[in-house]
Amino acid sequence: MRDATFCSSSCNVTRTMGVLGGKWKLIIISYLRQRRRFGQLVQRSALISRKVLTEQLRELEEDGIVRREAFAELPPRVEYSLTEYGQALLPIIDQLVAWHNASPVIVAAPTGEMPPPSV
Repeated sequence: MRDATFCSSSCNVTRTMGVLGGKWKLIIISYLRQRRRFGQLVQRSALISRKVLTEQLRELEEDGIVRREAFAELPPRVEYSLTEYGQALLPIIDQLVAWHNASPVIVAAPTGEMPPPSV
């Protein structure tokens, strides 16, 4: 859920967190390096409920980061991809991963964790 206080702040970092903050958004963006169907995102994001995934995708679409394309087929098909604006985030996410990997203290992921996004 988006926090209006964050999005309307005069601080650039706070406004950025208003758009990208939340537990799943950067993970979803990373998964969308390739165009994916909703069902593929559900499978890839096993720890995210369908409801939360849908909410996060809607917010990312509203912010111009994700493009949603619905096809008039039976069964219905919806595909998500990154906009040019969203693709600009990928090098930043890669830098965050590199920063973490270079960290002297690496915390092991507990079993049952989602696999890291492929870079």
